[in-house]
Amino acid sequence: MPPLSESEFLALAGQELDRIEGAVEAAADAADADIEISRTGNVMELEFEDGSKIIINSQAPMQELWVAARSGGFHFRRDGERWLDTRSGYELYAALSGYVSQQAGVTLKLG
Repeated sequence: MPPLSESEFLALAGQELDRIEGAVEAAADAADADIEISRTGNVMELEFEDGSKIIINSQAPMQELWVAARSGGFHFRRDGERWLDTRSGYELYAALSGYVSQQAGVTLKLG
């Protein structure tokens, strides 16, 4: 699969950040968890009750989504319709569910 142009990647990454934002809001509402979501351009910040944060941003030169969580830093690259961790192979939403659940202190399932 050939690399996307920078503008194509940024559009795709922006759509994915929109989906992540909606998934986090829905999961937080369902679990009655307090997660503040803020977004500036291609950077999304999730802030939890304990003050910890998860930062998700797009890296156009690498064509990846990067996630910084309490448990570490992770890079996700698009593979067909999914974003997969470049080291573990975990799918983005499965991985994010774990990171968000850990920091929220309650199980959240992002779909």
